[in-house]
Amino acid sequence: MIRKCTMVLAALTVLVVPTVAQQALFGGQQIISPEIKDDHSVTFRVMAPNATEVKLSGDWMPFEGWMPGSVAMGKDDKGIWTYTTQVLEPELYGYSVLVDGFRTIDPNNAFVSRDVATLTSIFIINGGQADLYRVNDVPHGSVTRRWYNSPGNGMDRRITIYTPPGYEESKEKYPVLYLLHGAGGDEEAWVTLGRATQIMDNLIARGMAKPMIVVMPNGNVSQEAAPGEESKGFYKPSFMIPGTMNGKFEETFMDIVKFVESSYRVKADKADRAIAGLSMGGFHSLHISRYYPQTFDYVGLFSAAIMPFGEVTSSVYEDFDATLKKQMENSYKLYWIGIGRSDFLYKNVQDYKVKLDSLGMKYTYRESDGGHTWKNWRVYLSEFVPQLFR
Repeated sequence: MIRKCTMVLAALTVLVVPTVAQQALFGGQQIISPEIKDDHSVTFRVMAPNATEVKLSGDWMPFEGWMPGSVAMGKDDKGIWTYTTQVLEPELYGYSVLVDGFRTIDPNNAFVSRDVATLTSIFIINGGQADLYRVNDVPHGSVTRRWYNSPGNGMDRRITIYTPPGYEESKEKYPVLYLLHGAGGDEEAWVTLGRATQIMDNLIARGMAKPMIVVMPNGNVSQEAAPGEESKGFYKPSFMIPGTMNGKFEETFMDIVKFVESSYRVKADKADRAIAGLSMGGFHSLHISRYYPQTFDYVGLFSAAIMPFGEVTSSVYEDFDATLKKQMENSYKLYWIGIGRSDFLYKNVQDYKVKLDSLGMKYTYRESDGGHTWKNWRVYLSEFVPQLFR
């Protein structure tokens, strides 16, 4: 009987081991790409022996409209296409490969990010600001995907929550930052594209930020959760979906606040709440903070999608000047605005500053190079967070 069992186990091993090995062996080419050199130049390699043209497109290159430009790669006698950059500054970079005009990720790089429906290969060059985006040897917080009931939207919805290092062992109560994504994003955006959890871990470890809880909701009220994570299953994400900027998210935002304050150890008062967001999330942060004028002491508008004044699509957006004035009269500790000089929303933000000046409303203004990009929003987050709850 023992001999028979041994033979069966041996047979299973023969069957299982090759299957597992095949999954690994057939998964990719034995090519290193990208290869980051000591001088911070980077070499990319793509095996495409039958291609007639292969190009590399990276976000460090000058943009052509909404997309970064591209450069031709050179082909060797083995069919490997290669390109080496000049020295690059420390940063998190994204890139793609164009094989005979077909845009795809680098098949030799396992690390990708999703922005709406676009997958992009990524890498980090260490040093300077980019060290905030790395997973460093510091105490780490926890990231949890929770489901909360939203009576205002008639559904359960998913939310991403960061708790700081030591939260589980502590009995302390923490302040809360509500961090909102842009159009086309979801509750995954700030974690994956924004490196928010790495930024928080590193700022807290350096003593530059107070430990806090960061709540990253899905701002698309017609969704239960990010595409592929809800009951609708797998479908192609789209940029603008119903309900993104019609006032419903602002109307139902307190469903999120109530869930957080009943589920986590938080300081549930105005002085210990902050709200910030990028693009559409900046639009939401602007209106949520004025619609609930006694709720947030800290407001951050990152490249905010401020709509032209006079366009009212919901009661949330009515009495704009009066509610801003009420927000000002209730006082706040920080109203922070950041925008890139080449951002397509630059003029809208300048017009909004004129409005704030006319009301006598104080704010902190940060103008940077570049446009409507995650490179700017990661910087804005890393500058905004250290100013909170001081």
